[in-house]
Amino acid sequence: MSFTINIYYTGAQGQARAFVEEMLSSGLVGRIRQEEGNERYEYFLPIDQPDTVLLIDQWKDQAALDAHHASPMMEEVARLREKYKLKMRVEKYVRENI
Repeated sequence: MSFTINIYYTGAQGQARAFVEEMLSSGLVGRIRQEEGNERYEYFLPIDQPDTVLLIDQWKDQAALDAHHASPMMEEVARLREKYKLKMRVEKYVRENI
């Protein structure tokens, strides 16, 4: 069973995009992509929402997601979210092998 989490980051005047640019340039995105159990970590720009960035974040299982959430990298992500004054909306999807 894998998990896909859609996170919509919204901020005024390009702050969401600046957040993503710093996530990439700092190497944080690369380190997250290398974590055990990460299957996808990609950002997208919704064409009709210029102040929003969508992160599609997929993990192999709940244990991998829990380990990611417990990692020091999450503190770095939280610090950047605060720096750019972002709001978040989260959707979680579970894919079960039946």
